[in-house]
Amino acid sequence: MSFGNARRMLMCEGVGKGTQSDRLLKRYPQLSSISSGDLLRDNVRQKTPLGIQADSIMRTGGLVPDTMILRLIHNALTTRGWLVPVSGAETLTLSSTSTTGLDPSQSLSHSSNPSSLPPLHTRHDYNYSDSPSASFILDGFPRTSDQAAQLAQLLPINMVIHIHTPTPIVLDRICNRWIHPASGRIYNTTFNAPKVDRKDDLTGEALIQRDDDKPEVWKERLRGFEEKSQPLLAHYEKEGVLWKVEGDSSDEITPKIFEEFQRRFGA
Repeated sequence: MSFGNARRMLMCEGVGKGTQSDRLLKRYPQLSSISSGDLLRDNVRQKTPLGIQADSIMRTGGLVPDTMILRLIHNALTTRGWLVPVSGAETLTLSSTSTTGLDPSQSLSHSSNPSSLPPLHTRHDYNYSDSPSASFILDGFPRTSDQAAQLAQLLPINMVIHIHTPTPIVLDRICNRWIHPASGRIYNTTFNAPKVDRKDDLTGEALIQRDDDKPEVWKERLRGFEEKSQPLLAHYEKEGVLWKVEGDSSDEITPKIFEEFQRRFGA
């Protein structure tokens, strides 16, 4: 199947992901952003059947199942007309029932086990819009190789951007960050230092460093991120859609992304 000018991208978790997504959206107005987190919050706020279930799970400290997130993404794409069921395929919505996986009389809103939601159709049950306006960045999902495999059953991704900034640069940015608690003003001793060491410029009050900004905390966090991300990156490398970009700053990375985007899609 030809996907025409439609681009289905995702940014792998990493330093500067949000900044680069925002810049791509401004540079290429035909792009949209689909955030799994925003979709989840919207459904909770609107009290959709799935939103009610997800809210109940989160209130008890549980994790929202991958099947729920996939259904949210699926619904967003079909609502926008970017996924169109082929003739004869059932259209599944946020409150659909299914004869597969659940009793036919049991609706999504009454399922006692959210992790056993009826499966979505696969990509073979859909036609994909080739319109440039159907191009989007997927933000916040997938985060694991298992999630990527599930997403692949629904939707082909044609570019994955892995943003890499050297660990010393990351630590320098984060661990030199100091905050004025009362106002939330943020300083960085590397590039935005206070006029007086560890004092707020406006009030003269003491600045603090949050516990989770300390070097030992972030070194462990980065180590865990690397371990978790490797299988995901390997999955997309095997699919032939992974592209890695390196740089010490967002301003250094952005032109490289624009150049690669132009090369691949002629945008």
